[in-house]
Amino acid sequence: MQSPIVVLSNLQKQSQKESYKFRRLYRNLYNSDFFLMAYDNLSKNDGALTMGVDKRTIDGFSIEDIEKLILTLKDRSYQPFPSKRVYIPKKNGKKRPLGLPSFTDKMVQEVVRMILEAIYEPTFSISSHAYRKEKSCHTALQEIQRTFTGSKWFVEGDIKGFFDNINHHTLIGILRKRIEDEAFIELIWKFLRAGYMEDWKFHNTFSGAPQGGIISPLLSNIYLNELDQYMKNFIAKFNQGTRRKKNPYYTQKHTKMRAAYKKYKTALENEQRDEAQKHLENAKEIKKELRSISYSNPMDSSYKRLTYVRYADDFLIGVIGSKEDARSVKETLTNYLMTTLQLELSQEKTLITHASEKHASFLGYKVRIFRGSEPRKDALGRVCRYLNGKVQLKMPHDAWVNKLKKYRAIKMSADGTWMPKERAYFIHNEDLEIVAQYNSEIRGLYNYYRLAENVSNHMHRFAYFMYYSMLRTFASKYRVKTKKIRKRYEKNRRFTVAYQTARGEKQISFIERTFPRQKGLSEGKLDLIPDTRYVQSQTKLSDRIKAERCELCGKVNTIIHMHHVKRLKDINNKPNKSSLEKRMVSRNRKTIALCKECHVKRHKGEV
Repeated sequence: MQSPIVVLSNLQKQSQKESYKFRRLYRNLYNSDFFLMAYDNLSKNDGALTMGVDKRTIDGFSIEDIEKLILTLKDRSYQPFPSKRVYIPKKNGKKRPLGLPSFTDKMVQEVVRMILEAIYEPTFSISSHAYRKEKSCHTALQEIQRTFTGSKWFVEGDIKGFFDNINHHTLIGILRKRIEDEAFIELIWKFLRAGYMEDWKFHNTFSGAPQGGIISPLLSNIYLNELDQYMKNFIAKFNQGTRRKKNPYYTQKHTKMRAAYKKYKTALENEQRDEAQKHLENAKEIKKELRSISYSNPMDSSYKRLTYVRYADDFLIGVIGSKEDARSVKETLTNYLMTTLQLELSQEKTLITHASEKHASFLGYKVRIFRGSEPRKDALGRVCRYLNGKVQLKMPHDAWVNKLKKYRAIKMSADGTWMPKERAYFIHNEDLEIVAQYNSEIRGLYNYYRLAENVSNHMHRFAYFMYYSMLRTFASKYRVKTKKIRKRYEKNRRFTVAYQTARGEKQISFIERTFPRQKGLSEGKLDLIPDTRYVQSQTKLSDRIKAERCELCGKVNTIIHMHHVKRLKDINNKPNKSSLEKRMVSRNRKTIALCKECHVKRHKGEV
């Protein structure tokens, strides 16, 4: 069989042809190399060790599992397990349902995801930024900065319960536009209708795609790509005019200024210095007045523009036009989503906002259009009103206050003001872990809001509360006053903790409180959370399975069962390690390839 990389590359090439129909996709599920590739992808995720309803995880995975899985796919007897429903808290205090598939289903979904991604990713709109490589919340915000200049109105899009209300028949209809393989389509039907288990009771799923599923994010993008394409055509029809008409009043004043400068030059040539000075001062006065007058006619109804950016089910539209135009856009979208995609646009939450008078909310940022006639020097040193009409991105005050509340790092004093508070759940942690955790939380918030104009001010206040919360945590841990803690740990005005490593003493300091705004982010700096690197060798896990050699007893030509642990740190901290655990620690790996006998012994606690 062909290499998965070759297959995916060929699919990607064909996807550029709009009329091309994809056939014989299902046969790729007979290729064991696809499943080994999927296994490599999934093994890097901590969620691989989360149990599904079948009570199995990635631990103990072997080539036998793939062979059994392929047999069920060949005879079409494969049936996914219901997903396990769990709930995670949302920012508004409510809970979001997640559906956790079994690991076997994750494997099949990952192969399906790779195939669908090769087909659809090249055709997605540049305005779509969710669940895509080299795309993020930051790229969506940067597109707004770049393309929403001069917008008069914002339309904040909010689709009611999008993931729960995806219409299965509509989604399958969209897939059938490009895929002519009923076996492949039927497999996706099985995932959509697999149902879920909650409190060990089975529930059918007649609509929606479970958040937490491997293919759900991609299916949501395929579904809403229809909206993106509709907006592309709508924008082409909405846009009018090549440029705004000139403001007659500005033209009149500009003509007077030029006339005054001409009289000034004529007077100088005639050596009439007093007269020349009079005309020069008049010209400068008019020029100053021009800086407060719009060059073009802001009320020009013949010039219209519409811009659109989407992240998952949230979208923002910028309108250069009247409020009636913005209302018309909202009404048109409401009808399109209801009739074509069977989705409901929340009329209460889909707000029409004046772009320069109020802030629109998008991806946790406040978005506003700057209006002002104050002249400033640009990058070339020219005096102009280059800020007028530009997009402002701001960090909300609640963003850092709510983080402090979430971490339980502040409390309300008797006079109604907020005060730093110790985090009692940290007092049993090592000093190094406490400082590292505070640094990580500060860095995480800054990394997300570093595009905001006011990020420096808000982050300084956030870091201030976090610093004194940390001092109180240390004081509570050692039962002394914060003054003694500062005296003990502060070096060169920085809170520093020393710790021992195999290579000698090292130090970790509380994060430097400098939070500059970053105007642009390179592709390599689009992380939304602090880097958390998965430590492993360059050898792929699938290659170690194919090697058929037990890494504990040395047995060769045997079926390998991969043993996984969630955190290597948990083993490292154990006082009495087994021979297997010592080997994992020495090799700095969270996995070890075992023969069946050694894997059974491991779970019996014998090795």
